[in-house]
Amino acid sequence: MAWTAFPHPDDAYVHEAASLKSAWNRLHVGDAEPFPGKAVLVDAWIAFHAGQFEQAMRLGLSAGIDGYSVAHKATCTHASYLEPSEKKQLALFEEVAERCERHQAEQPDNPAGYYWQAYAMGRYFQRISIVKALTHGIGTKVRNCLDRTIALAPGHADAHTALGAYHAEIIGSVGAMIGGLTYGARKDECHRAFQQALVLNPASAAARIEYANAVVLLEGRKKMDEAARLLKEAAALAPQDAKERLEVEAARAQLENG
Repeated sequence: MAWTAFPHPDDAYVHEAASLKSAWNRLHVGDAEPFPGKAVLVDAWIAFHAGQFEQAMRLGLSAGIDGYSVAHKATCTHASYLEPSEKKQLALFEEVAERCERHQAEQPDNPAGYYWQAYAMGRYFQRISIVKALTHGIGTKVRNCLDRTIALAPGHADAHTALGAYHAEIIGSVGAMIGGLTYGARKDECHRAFQQALVLNPASAAARIEYANAVVLLEGRKKMDEAARLLKEAAALAPQDAKERLEVEAARAQLENG
């Protein structure tokens, strides 16, 4: 069954090879992805940025292990923002997490294999149960993947965002004491991770959304004004591609829904 179409098509998100290369650093400041060396992967990334996520995934997988990064990102973006069925979301996140095992084995120095596994597992257990994930050791695996990502690519802004969310989710689920003693989750590290993400990628709507959610998890209603400020900043950003547009729209929806 075909994936849900991107609902905000825009010619501004459509590139040719030359314009993609010119815009690459801005588009990939979040994931530190290098410009692809294969024509099929240039086409895959063009499809991704335009919101053709299924096409991007298929082109990426057709290129073998070198195309896994774009396939991971396209699949996770679709599952996170466009797939209406939770059952299918979970299946897609599982698919990425499993594929990342092969990615890590064949390209152990590629941060994408670790980051996307952490992302997929994190999203999967957000929808199931964070406590269940911790019980099965998934929290530790997520943290190890994020630490490995940042070791390989210190400028990977999205990994810093995910690390901040990791601290907040654990503290929100099991409390600051158990979270700190058992899982190394700390409020100060949470704030530090998000602040670093925004230093590395000041135009990130995703970092602001995750930070807003983290502030509420950590501090509750007394920090609602701060969370609202972060969401308003996210909603006011000018998206440069389809994924960023989905993030900005998510911030706007969150503000409207209170």
